[in-house]
Amino acid sequence: MIKKKKDLRRESIIEAAALLFKQKGFGGTSMRDLADQAGMDAATMYHYISSKDEILKTICFDIANRYVSQLEEIEASQSTYTQKLKALVRLLIHLMVNKGAEVSVANNDWKYLSPEALEEFKRLRSHYEKRLASLIEKGVEAGELQDVNQSVALFTLLSAVRWVELWWKPGRGISLEELENTILTVLFQGLEKKEA
Repeated sequence: MIKKKKDLRRESIIEAAALLFKQKGFGGTSMRDLADQAGMDAATMYHYISSKDEILKTICFDIANRYVSQLEEIEASQSTYTQKLKALVRLLIHLMVNKGAEVSVANNDWKYLSPEALEEFKRLRSHYEKRLASLIEKGVEAGELQDVNQSVALFTLLSAVRWVELWWKPGRGISLEELENTILTVLFQGLEKKEA
């Protein structure tokens, strides 16, 4: 029970830190800022977390591991390559909507990781991108996708959902389902209306 309570407190500190890092940047956030945001004094906070660097590493690797596990789930499915890519886009959007601050930190502040953690994070990211590129390549080979430059396709797909964590909020007048469907339509069918 005590461990559970400690874990919950640690999670709340990390969530508070993610919000602050998103607002002020990793470099612009002090431990005092974190303590204030978490509603405790700095000495108490050190009972749960050892440093700002530890928080950043926790956030970045949690998000990276979520990306990888989502991709593994998609790769293992029996869907077509197009269906796999669409499902992955939906999962990415959900992650950005539900963990927007954390995704923002992993996207923007990863460069502040310690040298060892930075190398591991870059390896994870590169491995993820290669596996996603492989899905696109296989989709082209199967005749499901247009034969376009696959690097451009990969980074267009990733950047096409990256803005969601900055823009989306419940009061936008668009449901999560409509957001997903619109992004999928633009990505997989384009904006140009086809002649009947």
